[in-house]
Amino acid sequence: MTDVPSGHRFVILHGWENHRPAGHWQHWLAGRLTGLGHEVAYPQLPDPDDPGLAEWLGELRTLLAEPAGRQVTVVCHSLACALWLHAVARGEVAVPVARALLVAPPSAGFLRQYPQVAAFAPPPLTAGQVAGAAGRTRVVCGDDDPCCPEGALAEFAVPLGLPADVVTGGGHLTVASGYGPWPGVLDWCLAPEGEGPVRGLDPAGGAGART
Repeated sequence: MTDVPSGHRFVILHGWENHRPAGHWQHWLAGRLTGLGHEVAYPQLPDPDDPGLAEWLGELRTLLAEPAGRQVTVVCHSLACALWLHAVARGEVAVPVARALLVAPPSAGFLRQYPQVAAFAPPPLTAGQVAGAAGRTRVVCGDDDPCCPEGALAEFAVPLGLPADVVTGGGHLTVASGYGPWPGVLDWCLAPEGEGPVRGLDPAGGAGART
């Protein structure tokens, strides 16, 4: 039994160089949500090794246009967080989604180091723009994420007025940092209002995060 209303749809978006490996938490999450009877879109975005911002924005527009009148939760990891922020800045989220979860957003400074993804560097945004695109938006990040050395709290959560969960030792929250099965993010998805926190995994396999 879950608390999310029937008819709710989940859109799960991956990051750079991600080919949706079976061991990744997003793959696990998609399977669990589908198994519980929810509608899940977990697409392979075009050319993940050398992504184009325009192409990814087009895919996102299509994904958000499909469920007319349906409640949607968007779960982004890594480069997909930057994609979401670009869509928000451009006013391309025509109908506000219910909830957006931004997991391990990379900083503009990090992305600009790499020609393949420099165009994805998050644009200037206001808290009002972010609030207008989703009923609730939340940031989850490691306290030692190499893709956001400035810290996602300072880079995103504080200036945009977003609640955040900082996972001690979580790195970029990938398979390499231990994030295959992740009960904390599933619990958040199934909560009726998307209230946090999103709990990280502790080294013993339990859950723990500070907010």
